[in-house]
Amino acid sequence: MLDSLIQGLLLGGYYAMLAAGLSLMFGVAKFINLAHGDLAILGAYLVLFGVDWLGLSPWLAVLLSLPVMALVGWLLQKFLFTRTQAAGFLLPLLVTFGLGAVLQNGLFGVFGSDTRSLANYIGDLSWDSWQITNELSVGKLPVMTFAMAIVVLSGLQLMLSFTRLGRSIRATASDPEAAELNGINSHAVHRAVAVIAMVLTGLAGSLLAMRAQVTPYDGPMQLIFAFEAVVIGGIGSLWGTLVGGIVLGISQSLGATLISSQWFQLTGHLVFLAVLSVRFYGTIVHQRGGWWILIKQLAGPMTRWSSQASIKAKATKTRIKNR
Repeated sequence: MLDSLIQGLLLGGYYAMLAAGLSLMFGVAKFINLAHGDLAILGAYLVLFGVDWLGLSPWLAVLLSLPVMALVGWLLQKFLFTRTQAAGFLLPLLVTFGLGAVLQNGLFGVFGSDTRSLANYIGDLSWDSWQITNELSVGKLPVMTFAMAIVVLSGLQLMLSFTRLGRSIRATASDPEAAELNGINSHAVHRAVAVIAMVLTGLAGSLLAMRAQVTPYDGPMQLIFAFEAVVIGGIGSLWGTLVGGIVLGISQSLGATLISSQWFQLTGHLVFLAVLSVRFYGTIVHQRGGWWILIKQLAGPMTRWSSQASIKAKATKTRIKNR
């Protein structure tokens, strides 16, 4: 049980890395990128390309893949995302859905459908662990991933709080029109956010390839995990993505341990739906003035229906007696 909790906690670090870019894009640009998971897989394959085809060390390949992902983010935001954002809510979803399909088939055409992994290139780190007790061990790679998530989120928080770019990002996220009136170029801010988001996404994809096998068609599932972590932790909150990732990871780990391995993903989905339902009904309750008022409003129609049914029953009995 304790081992499952710790493994789920550490898995939450990966989910936080994966979800941070999605949360940042939505929080600032109000943009939902359905190709987010496929872009993470692109980051993984960039590292695999550097290792397999160029003969680079895996860590150097990771470092070199990040500027490439930054360029991808800048180009997508400038030439694709900006043009679709002004057209409403539906068009960005359709465009990014199509982008995801293009990425999947492009990676399939170049690399094939075989599963690939970086585990063979990082040596003992892929499987080595610290033995805490006879029954408890902690993998070194999951710990490194979790620590990296803490460092990255802390750096982002410091950047948002104390730098000029961070203040511009917060101003644009809060009120784009007011930010424009104060001389902030919202389009430039959105491009900067896209660059940051793609770097985070590429890094998450690299970590995924180190801990698991990937295929060109794994993107949609990674998108679901990222979206669930964002919603559980709170949309637009960087540290919320860590909380959401931890909750998601622990629920998946406990489901696989306490029920069966087939419940690994399902328990995470159920927790996501539970959180979503609580927030939905919580919003309704808040709008209607609290639980007591909501109960009275819901009980009102039932009370009236009961009274009407009682009156009809009495009238029926009276007619029967009169006969």
